[in-house]
Amino acid sequence: MDGWKTVSLHPNPTPMNLADMFGKLQQMQENMKTAQQSLDGITVEADAGGGMVRVTASASKRVLKIVIDPAILNDREMVEDLTTAAVNKALEKAEEAGRAELQKATAGMLPNLPGVDLSKFGL
Repeated sequence: MDGWKTVSLHPNPTPMNLADMFGKLQQMQENMKTAQQSLDGITVEADAGGGMVRVTASASKRVLKIVIDPAILNDREMVEDLTTAAVNKALEKAEEAGRAELQKATAGMLPNLPGVDLSKFGL
């Protein structure tokens, strides 16, 4: 049939190399594991009540230390409220720090897929 031409409907007609893809996945998995292990060494601090309660947490979302100003120890409700607020702030900061570290570990390894939300995976 003269005049006919073969047209590829695939945007990238080069065949996918599965070995390369699996190699990249394995490298990304190793990077993620290393990054997750390093989260314990990254710390954040938050306070409430103008510093009356201070909380230190790791990027792996573990509370490491709580410091309470002795001046408020006689007000149980204030201690409870400020401690709750400071812990929540510290854990929010820890999550942000952890996400940033994991994104660094996978930078350039994941394709930019429109409409795909990777936040469920900590990215």
